[in-house]
Amino acid sequence: MTEENRQILNQINAYAEKVMGDIDPQKVPVSTQLEKLRPIMEKLAAQRNMSLEDFFILYMDLQSEASCQSEAKLREELQDLNEGEGMPLLYR
Repeated sequence: MTEENRQILNQINAYAEKVMGDIDPQKVPVSTQLEKLRPIMEKLAAQRNMSLEDFFILYMDLQSEASCQSEAKLREELQDLNEGEGMPLLYR
């Protein structure tokens, strides 16, 4: 992930925490969540001369990449815990 992409994701996540910090993402429809993120996405898309739709696709790609990186890091950390004797720690 490039530094610019990391900054985009950080800006959106910071905004999301501010405007959606008190909602449960498991209970609130995705459409409602996206509507709350619309102002920051419009701002960032305009700064990059992108359509909102193209920016949304970029955002979803970045979120997916960040999620995969976090999962890989967690698996690596848990692997260290499984070395040695005793019951293994399982992760799905």
